[in-house]
Amino acid sequence: MRSLTKKFSIAILSFVFITASGNAQTLFSYGNNSVSKQDFLKAFLKNNNDGKPTEKSYKDYLELYIRYKLKVKAAYDLKLDTLPGQKTELRNFRNQVADTYMNDEESLNALINEAYDRSRKDIHLAHIFVAAPKNASSTDTLKAYEKIADAYNALKKGKNFGETAAIYSDDQSAKKNHGDIGWITVFTLPYELETLAYSTQPMKFSKIYRSKGGYHIFENLGERNAIGKMKAAHILLAIAPGANDSVKAKTKLKADSIYNALMNGASFSDLAKKYSGDNLSFQTGGEIAEFGVGKYDSAFEATAFGLSKDGEISKPVLSGFGYHIIKRLAKKPVPEKDKETLAGLKQKVTTDPRVSVAIKKFLNKIFAQTNFKRSLINENHFSVYTDSILQHKPGPPFADMNDNTMLFSINNKNYIVKQWLDYARGAKNTPALSAGKTNIELLDKFIETSSLTYYREHLEDYNKDFAYQLNEFKEGNLLFEVMQRKIWDKASVDSVGLKSYYNSHKEKYWWEPGADAVLFTCSNEKAADDVKRKLEKDFSGWRKMIDSSNGSAQADSGRFERAQLPMADKKLTAGQFTSFNTNPPDNTVTFSYIIKLYNERMPRTYLEARGFVINDYQTYLEDKWIAELKEKYPVKVNEEVLKSLPK
Repeated sequence: MRSLTKKFSIAILSFVFITASGNAQTLFSYGNNSVSKQDFLKAFLKNNNDGKPTEKSYKDYLELYIRYKLKVKAAYDLKLDTLPGQKTELRNFRNQVADTYMNDEESLNALINEAYDRSRKDIHLAHIFVAAPKNASSTDTLKAYEKIADAYNALKKGKNFGETAAIYSDDQSAKKNHGDIGWITVFTLPYELETLAYSTQPMKFSKIYRSKGGYHIFENLGERNAIGKMKAAHILLAIAPGANDSVKAKTKLKADSIYNALMNGASFSDLAKKYSGDNLSFQTGGEIAEFGVGKYDSAFEATAFGLSKDGEISKPVLSGFGYHIIKRLAKKPVPEKDKETLAGLKQKVTTDPRVSVAIKKFLNKIFAQTNFKRSLINENHFSVYTDSILQHKPGPPFADMNDNTMLFSINNKNYIVKQWLDYARGAKNTPALSAGKTNIELLDKFIETSSLTYYREHLEDYNKDFAYQLNEFKEGNLLFEVMQRKIWDKASVDSVGLKSYYNSHKEKYWWEPGADAVLFTCSNEKAADDVKRKLEKDFSGWRKMIDSSNGSAQADSGRFERAQLPMADKKLTAGQFTSFNTNPPDNTVTFSYIIKLYNERMPRTYLEARGFVINDYQTYLEDKWIAELKEKYPVKVNEEVLKSLPK
């Protein structure tokens, strides 16, 4: 009974306490503490979802809330918040939930909504690309820019995009496909190029765009409503790169013969296992993972999405890998914008590089909130000094650069070169973090890391929702601790008090009419039939039989009131089994064996009533304690404010 009482109390009374703001209306006070109308309403609305509030529901909840406040106040007075266990649990909880607040929800939601909007539209795209990698020399970069500029000027003069791509694009496939890369949708391209594609109007070409790999120009060849995703199987007759026309012709004949066999009723799965050259899918009968546009070769996709119904099989189609015979298994349209769809998109967005857009906005918000200030430094001196120290050489005697030079500050906390050098040593030993980055670029990462760490460590100072949740957990734990000490443990071990309480309240503890019985619960009706049949032969061995049932049957013996027995509305007879009773929703079956009947109401002994007595004694002790707390911290309710609560 004690554990049940704990759970009930914590569930009902786990509220958060936030000190009322200066101009907020005070609903009630206890001692020198006050609670605002706004804070009470926040707690009330969180814990009451049973329709419109009424005057009675407010008053009932107010009494619970006052009791809660008094108990938490008592916990603080006892300094329970300083206990090592309390501190550890709060710290662990903080670490668990902090990451969920380390983002800019507004920016993240904007990316999610953008991804959904883009998922509704497919774009037929053509591309001109001129390579200019990040580490290219200035001469090579200039040549690349001049080349893409020539292509752009040719387009502006009216030259055909495909012809221009064949002449200027460094993408070798452009010589054949004239830059046509097929249909794309959201997540097909890197985010920056996806954005370039979706911002280019139909039948128009984009301006020159510089990415990490080089220069790009897109042409939007047309748009359509997104066609969704496809589940398909295929048989691939592979053609090796550079194969001659004779090999291609023989492969085509073989593909045609397999197609004819399929048309005559042969098993697609069997032929895929026997002939398909796709090492990833042949063992599964040719089935491939669900895909959308932009995933595979454009000829393959066009054929797959061109199949009009599930089960339809295509004629052999040639791609860059060979001949495919495709079977449509299922086609899924773009889902509606519901919670499940947005949750899936959120998972994709947060694991996609595009999330850096939201992170950057979040960092800018952090910089503003934490009074971030960056020092003006000589970047050349900074890089030379950094390289010298990391190479274990004496630092150059720069007047403006040494280990104690301030690089930036966060809320007046200074970050100096020495801290930067510690970070840089670790970064240099982590190629994934430092590869291709200059010292200044790494300094930007150090600033980001330091700012995020500071913000996380002081999150409750900047995020009210996090502070609310953290304080709610803290005071819920304090409530549990103080109730454990003052009520639950005391009620359990106070045998004298329990017996005294029982003797003073015997009239509360009665057995209603019922029976001594064994109550059986079985996994289904078949198991119940089996158990009952065995029991009818030898009831005395019921415990042994239940132990050997492998969990399909359970039993509980004791005295039960009629309402606790299955088929309680029927006549009970000693020495007989009750009828089966099926329990929704799991369809378990219960029945009882009646040992002895009690047709009259009878008082419970102390031992029989002990569980009820403990529960009532806890309530008695709690009420007595609350009365003492109200005397120590007089409670005053502002009735006018109480009446003003919204109905």
